[in-house]
Amino acid sequence: MTLDELGPRLCILGPSNSGKSTLAVAIANARGLEAIHLDQLHHLPDSDWVPRPAVDFAALHDATILGESWVIEGNYTRLLPQRLARATGLLLLDVPTSVSLYRYVRRCWFERQRHGALAGGRDSVKWAMLHHILFATPANRVRYRRIFGDSQLPKALLASPEAISDFYRQNGLSR
Repeated sequence: MTLDELGPRLCILGPSNSGKSTLAVAIANARGLEAIHLDQLHHLPDSDWVPRPAVDFAALHDATILGESWVIEGNYTRLLPQRLARATGLLLLDVPTSVSLYRYVRRCWFERQRHGALAGGRDSVKWAMLHHILFATPANRVRYRRIFGDSQLPKALLASPEAISDFYRQNGLSR
């Protein structure tokens, strides 16, 4: 599946720390699309990942998907139906849990600037996030695969770091 076949409004789903933000920015840069990071809409800027009120997040989300072209990364499955209704393509990143854990620790300890980071915030290793990656991710992975399988959109499953790298190469993307 090529980016041209996926169209101008792309959803990227996948577990935490699977590479969604980096891929969204790479696609946005290559195709002249706006990259939307749902974590940035969901959390208050200049906070330690404090969520916005649900109604405010939903309003930001719904206004964003009205655009003619975008690449949105993030899950927030409560709002996924309206996002998929506007999307023209779907990408699912499904890297192993060990990769997500490694990337989470690496970004917290070594990456000062990263795509999708919260304005004014700094990532730090948190037990809640480690717990989420280890225990919530397996159930989420099943849910994302089901959503992906049920979708009639043009789509691509990238189920390993190698598959993600191949997608970058095949579509002329750079990190």
